[in-house]
Order: sequence, then C-alpha cells, then structure tokens
Amino acid sequence: MEDFARAVEDGLKLSSGWCSRRRAPAAAAGGDAADADGRAARRRGRPRCCCRSAPTAYAVVVDPAAVDTPDVAQLPALRVRPPRPARAHPAADEGGRPRRRLRARRRHRHRARALVGALRHARRECDVRLVVPMGEQGSILGAEVTIGSRAYNTQVIEVEEQTKVNSAKFESGGLLKPGLFFLTIPQVEGGADIFATFRWSQKLLYDNGNFSVDIPFRFPYFVNPLPKVFMKKEKIQLTVNSGFSKEVLLQGTSHPLKEKARQGDKLSFRHEAIVENWSSKDFNFSYSVYSGDLFGGVLVQPSTLRDYDDRDRFCIYFLPGNSNKKVFRKAVVFVVDTSGSMKGRPLKNVKKAVSTALSELVQGDYFDIITFNDELHSFSSCLEQVNDKAIASATDWMNSNFVGEGGTDIMHPLNEAMALLSSAHDALPQIYLMTDGSVDDEHNICQTMKTELNNRGSKSPRISTFGLGSYCNHYFLRMLASIGKGHYDSALETGAIESRIVSWFRRASNTVVANVTIDATTHLDEFEVDSEYIPDISAKSPLCISGKYQGKFPETVKAKGYLADMKEISIELKVQHIKEIPLDKVLAAQQVGLLTAKAWLSADKQLERKVIKLSVQNSVPSEYTSMVLVQTNQDKVDAAQKVKQKLKGHKGPDELRIPLHGLKLGFGDRDATKENLVTGFEDIPPEKLQIFDKAAGCCSSVADCLCCMCCIKACSKMNDQCAIVMTQLCAALACLGCYECCAEVCCGGSDS
Repeated sequence: MEDFARAVEDGLKLSSGWCSRRRAPAAAAGGDAADADGRAARRRGRPRCCCRSAPTAYAVVVDPAAVDTPDVAQLPALRVRPPRPARAHPAADEGGRPRRRLRARRRHRHRARALVGALRHARRECDVRLVVPMGEQGSILGAEVTIGSRAYNTQVIEVEEQTKVNSAKFESGGLLKPGLFFLTIPQVEGGADIFATFRWSQKLLYDNGNFSVDIPFRFPYFVNPLPKVFMKKEKIQLTVNSGFSKEVLLQGTSHPLKEKARQGDKLSFRHEAIVENWSSKDFNFSYSVYSGDLFGGVLVQPSTLRDYDDRDRFCIYFLPGNSNKKVFRKAVVFVVDTSGSMKGRPLKNVKKAVSTALSELVQGDYFDIITFNDELHSFSSCLEQVNDKAIASATDWMNSNFVGEGGTDIMHPLNEAMALLSSAHDALPQIYLMTDGSVDDEHNICQTMKTELNNRGSKSPRISTFGLGSYCNHYFLRMLASIGKGHYDSALETGAIESRIVSWFRRASNTVVANVTIDATTHLDEFEVDSEYIPDISAKSPLCISGKYQGKFPETVKAKGYLADMKEISIELKVQHIKEIPLDKVLAAQQVGLLTAKAWLSADKQLERKVIKLSVQNSVPSEYTSMVLVQTNQDKVDAAQKVKQKLKGHKGPDELRIPLHGLKLGFGDRDATKENLVTGFEDIPPEKLQIFDKAAGCCSSVADCLCCMCCIKACSKMNDQCAIVMTQLCAALACLGCYECCAEVCCGGSDS
C-alpha cells in the first residue's frame, strides 16, 4: 500500500483542477484592436477555457480494515488535464484579417483537498490473516511464514514458559473452529510477498478395504489472479509408503496424477501444469492393499538422540483384509446423556444416529437404551431381541424420552448397563456411552469399571465412549474406552455429530477377533503399550498399537485371539526395521492423547514430563504445553548466526512470542456442566461465520476480474461522463448488496 500511496501523491503533483487562457502582453501597434477582437470573440460564444481534453479518473481503494476512523470522506475522481501544444493562427495575408498573436494553453495547479483528507486516515500497513482448513480430524504441527526481512514460525513450549510470552493486542491465531487453523501476521506492507508453509497431520480414512485421504485444496475466487495476465501453476507431489509389505493398488484420485516410481509398497506420483483457474475441489486420493485375509505386521524404529525416551519404538498393526469374516453377535446398550445442555440440535442429531445404529443391528443381536440426567430412564427392564417390532417401539420411545433437561450423572447408568449385560452369555456385550458433560467422580468411575471388567474376565463388556462439544472431559472418555477395550471418538461441531457417531458405532460393533494377545513379551526385556489394554480387531477399521520396548525383536511374533465361533486364531506378524517412515511423527498425536489420559488418571508427574517432552519434540500441542508464534528478523538472525560461530554461548536476537489459542481440549468444565450451559460447539458464533461467507460471496466475483492496478489503469481511460456513471452504478450496487446481506443475516431466521 506504501507504493500505491506514493503513486497517488505523485499524481497529485501532476494534476490540475482548472486552466484558463492568459493573455500575452499586447504589441505596441494594434494592441487595442487585438483586445477588442478578443472581446468580440468571447461575445460570439467562444469558451474562455480552451484546454478541452479527456480527463483521467483515479480510483483509490481503501481497505476498511486499514482505516483508523469509520468516517472517511468519499473519494472523488481526480482529473488530470495535460496542456495542449501552442497553436499558430492564420496570417493576415492569407485570410485578409489582421495578424493574431500566438496563444498557449497553460496549466495551473491546486490541491485535491478531499483526496488528501481521506488518505490521511488510512494506514500504509494492515494485519493479514492466513486461514488453513486441515480437514475434519486434522491436527496442526507447525507453520512458517516469511514476509520480507521478517520471519514467523510456530513452536511448542512448556506451559511454565508462558511468563516469557509477549501478550499480543490482536488475535494472533489458533483454531477458528475444529479443522480450521489461522494465523494473523501484523503490519504487512502493501505489495509484500508472503511465503507460507503449514504442516498438519490427519488420519487416513478406511472403508471397505480402501484407505483414502482428503486434503483441502480449494482456492477461493478472490485469490485467483487475472487470466491471461498472471501465470497460474498447480503442483502436486504425492508419496505413498504403506509399510505393509503388500502390493498397493490405486483406487481413485480427484486430480490427474502421473505415476513416477513404484518400488514394492512405495508409490510416487506427480502432477504439474499451468491452469486457467485454480482448483475448485479438494484433493482426494484412495488406495487399497491387496490381501485376501486378515494380516498384520510390526514396524520398529531405533531411538534417536533427541528422543525423550532412550527405548526403541514399535507399532503393531492389523488389517481386516477383504475376506468376509463372521462378526460377533452383540448385546448393545446405548447410554445417552439427556441433560439440559443437550437440548436442541445436539440431542436431535444423537437421536438420528442411534436410530441409524439400531437399523444396522441384525437378527440374533440384543439391545437396550438408557437415558440419564438427574434420573435414569430405560427403554426396557431387560435386553430386547432385535426385530422390526422392537426397533419401531424403541424409535417411538426415543421420540418421547429424548428431552434435554436436568443434570448429569454417569456412574448410575453405567452400573445399570453392566447389570443388564450380565445376562448376555451368547453375545459380545457392548456399552456405548455418549455425553457432553464432566462430572466430579470421573476417577472413581474409571477405577470402578476397571475392577468390574477384570472380575468378569474375557466376557467383560466392551465400553466405547463418545464426547460431544468442549465441556466434557475427553481424556476421561478416552481412558474409559481404553480400560473397556472399546473405541473413543468425539464431535466438536453440531453438524458432525450424526456422521461421527454412526462411523464410531460401526467400528466398535463389527468385531471379528476378540481378546487379542501378543507374545512379544517373551522375547523382549521390556514391552510397554501406550493404551491400557489391546482393543478387539474390527472389520471396519485397522488396528494400530504403539509403544516402547527394550531388547531385540525376533523376525516374527505371533498374535492370538478368538473368532466369532470361539475358535482360536493365530496371526504371524513379520517384523520390519524401517528408517524412511518417520514413525515418531506418525504416532505422536496418538501417543500424546493416550499418555495424557494415563497421566490424568494416575496424576503421575513423570508421565506428565513424558508428555511434555514428546509434545515439544514432535511439535504436537498438549494439555501441558502451548504453541506460540515466534517473530524474528532475518537480518538479525543471520548476523547472530555468524557471531555464534565465533562466540560460543551467544543467545541470539530477542524473539517476540505470541501465544496461539484453541488448540487444547482441556479436562472438562464441571461448572458449565452443573449450570447446564449449552454445549460448547464452535468457537465462532454462527452469525459471524455467515457474515464472512456473505462478504466473500459478494466480493469474490468482482475480485476475480479486478485488481487494484488493473482498476486504476481502466479508470485512467474514462472520460467525465463515464466516470460519473460508473461511480453512481457502483454506489447503487454496493447499497443493494449491503441491504440484501443485512436482510438475510439479520432477518433470515425470523418468521415475520
């Protein structure tokens, strides 16, 4: 914006508002006649000002975010009238008239007062917000931004170091909403180049034997350069390293990709092309691993010098394969929170998800439904066998009993569910707990359930948990699911509740191998698994178990379990020593979550230190660390590095650290649960997001065709009448657009 303001100032120096014809001194002879002739010419209607030329209109665009005061004068078109060359009139002997003197057109300058008055309110610098969609289950790992001599990068530090963090006066960054990360870069000069790199991790989706990844790749219209003026290039480079020692088969891709290399289970793709318009759809890639039966393997990686633990790392995985193995018969109890905070859309979406889950139960299964708040209500006093009549009755019962009111009590419904499942002898008992609140006796619940499950042995119920919103203790739910050999999942947005619950239920209910054990402990000096127990193997998702070990893994280990017909199965797991796959980065988010749940339950300070070291080492935010945005000056950094080579122990230049927010789940909000506050979905109010969407929609089509410099060049060729018409038209369209936007935002939900 500085260069643009300087260009406007230069334009002011060359501009004029009016010009006139100045009479030259009269000659000694014939001066009176010339004056009289001039007066006669004016009487005949000749204009006083003879400098008639097409004016130039300059349009000045001022960003509303860069204006200090809301009252800014309307910027008029600035006229520039260049002087015409001198013109000689006919001689007296040619036309029989007396000789006339040469007349030159001269320009006079004056200040463009309105334009200068408006520009003095505008800053030459403004804050720039960079927003990155990370996908539904994405977790931010870091960002690097370079603007001129300034550099910004994210770091994960301990919470105790927050005393050294500078407090920022602006919204520095964090999560706008789940899966949407942003950074605000302060005081960016107009015309500056911004180089940004973001890193995040997300889980691969698995469905019917296919792995898939969805990466946000849509570019909005307002970042599209003008066609045929700026070259636009898309470049995609994709490397698949499955680590399964099986053949990888490409299933589909949303963008054209060319295979560059293939080596066993490793594939490399590349796409680079000049395009007219950047992508309008996200990048999707899916592949499958050829296998006709259930299989698995072990990936091991030695520790490095920077590891928080000197023990080696392992990852044991199981894939259900393409074979249709028999699924365990199940006895299911849905335990649903119907407290006052669940009122409205959350409870409505939960009811839809439970109805879908009931419809997927088959003949031979059993079910029951328990709702809880201050009181407990059950659909039936015993387990009901699945049939059309029972499902219809359960649906009617949910319509009348899924009403949000009262407080939250989790222990009582869990004990009731355990009692109901004690009679399920020929089916695998399963509990599905869904809640949005945090309670005082969470530690007692975990210890009680652990004792109860250990007493029941191999036929103990599986407990799967689902957290809604940000007020519940997600680490309590994760720990309870780990103790119960079940599955944990969550939804932080209202719109994702139904789909996430259905997917979570399918993973947990389609068990093909139960009571899994691994004989690695007989070969190793030490073998520690991150989770409390090893979950069952599901037909709808792969199973990944991570941990640490000491000793030497043999070439193969064996895993054992029981099938649905209660026959024992033995799976041979081949051990692979890998170097190319960054196993610590791949498993970091899962390990941080599981170890944090353990540290919460045991209140072990050593476990907390492990989480801190693991979090800082892999740049994964945790409950005991924070992510900050560090601002440095490249010139100072380079100078400091040179000095550091000569003087050991130099600390380098001062750094500005700005804290980022919204990256932690927390350990629940008991006060909000007791007060029955509305479930904490979405950090941004819906009306604010709606305004953003409408603003982008109004401006995207115009910005797709215009830029500041092109607008100035186009306006410079307009005449007076065209400039006036365009100004009036733009003002009318702006008024109509603002009126429509305000009407839809403010009155769209009203009945009047």
